[in-house]
Amino acid sequence: MSEEEQRGRGASSVHRVGGLLGDLQAADEQPVAPRRRADAERNRAQILAAAERLFAEQDPRSVTMDRIAKAAGVGRATLYRSFPDPSSVAVALLDEHERRLQGQLIYGPPPLGPGAPAGERLAAFYLAMLDLLERHLPLALGAETGSARFRTGAYGFWRVHVRTLLVDHGVEDPDPLIDIALSPLSPELFQFQRHQLGLSAERIGRSLTVFARQLLHSGGGR
Repeated sequence: MSEEEQRGRGASSVHRVGGLLGDLQAADEQPVAPRRRADAERNRAQILAAAERLFAEQDPRSVTMDRIAKAAGVGRATLYRSFPDPSSVAVALLDEHERRLQGQLIYGPPPLGPGAPAGERLAAFYLAMLDLLERHLPLALGAETGSARFRTGAYGFWRVHVRTLLVDHGVEDPDPLIDIALSPLSPELFQFQRHQLGLSAERIGRSLTVFARQLLHSGGGR
């Protein structure tokens, strides 16, 4: 074999090996993040769907991470990568409904949205929150049990909204009244009134409408 043929064969061999290595390197360089994100999103959807069933079927406060993982068909490690505890799962489920209401408070028509007197807006907020609790009470109980209620982002939003209404009404010292105004919307209180006392949501709503006006009147202002 001539020297040129040997060089050509060597070059051909290198080309073939280089092509194979190039293919392997190209495969290694392909991004894996989209696949991992897709897997994570699928797991999250399974977790949320399973948790929503559990919260609806039993006392939301008895739902554990083990039960959620088993119902969702995922490992505990997978579950804990997305959520630290059952309450955070309930918060994620409730978040979509609360965000819709938050948008109505900011951009919606009066009296729920801007443009109505503070007393009417507070009464409309009460009615909207009662409707949310009526439709999603298991999630609210799972997300806002006891003092956990005060640490949710939604509760912080409701506090800002109520304080704005109190200030607009001219209440001299609004801060002590904020949580008093929000206390009738506790999920545990709503559960007690609706399911133990048997009060209708309409009856509770009428009382809260009166309470909204009296609260603003007692706080001073216009």
